[in-house]
Amino acid sequence: MKKDEKYTEEELAEQEIAAPEAGEAENTAEEEQADGAEKELAQTPEELLAAAQEEITALKNELLYKAAEFDNYRKRTLKEKADLILNGGEKTISSLLPILDDLERAEQNMETATDAESLKEGLELVFKKLRDTLAKQGLKKIETEGKDFDVDFHEAIAMVPVQDDAQKGKVIDCVATGYMLNEKVIRHAKVAVGQ
Repeated sequence: MKKDEKYTEEELAEQEIAAPEAGEAENTAEEEQADGAEKELAQTPEELLAAAQEEITALKNELLYKAAEFDNYRKRTLKEKADLILNGGEKTISSLLPILDDLERAEQNMETATDAESLKEGLELVFKKLRDTLAKQGLKKIETEGKDFDVDFHEAIAMVPVQDDAQKGKVIDCVATGYMLNEKVIRHAKVAVGQ
């Protein structure tokens, strides 16, 4: 052995002390498991039954609490849905009230006004205000002029014979305007289609 490989007596003593400590830790864990098993075996059947019944009672109480909590949640969400259905249009109706006020003023002015041109201009402004308000709510007109017939947006109410082949399958005339609300068709455009 070389000089570097020699251990001092103190290092050897430390290694001998450390090794039994690791072994002692393993023994301590094994002893604790054995003690736990002995304690379980030491309990009488009556004690085991009482402990099981206590656990069952605690689990039943927890189950009842969770069931009641879920029932309350279900009732609350049903109430919220009912409120949404009843009051869902409140925002839209509130935005239309100023237009209703304008129409009432226009109606009053029709009785006393002598200038038809000013009444026409007033009504055009009210209709523009109505269209703008509905557009802010997500309403959009379905364009039909010169478009190909599409069953997703159009409802054909008439087939019109055409002489130009380019007009076949195209919308010739729109009888009733169609509308979309937030990209969902709420009324199909009623159209006449070239045949």
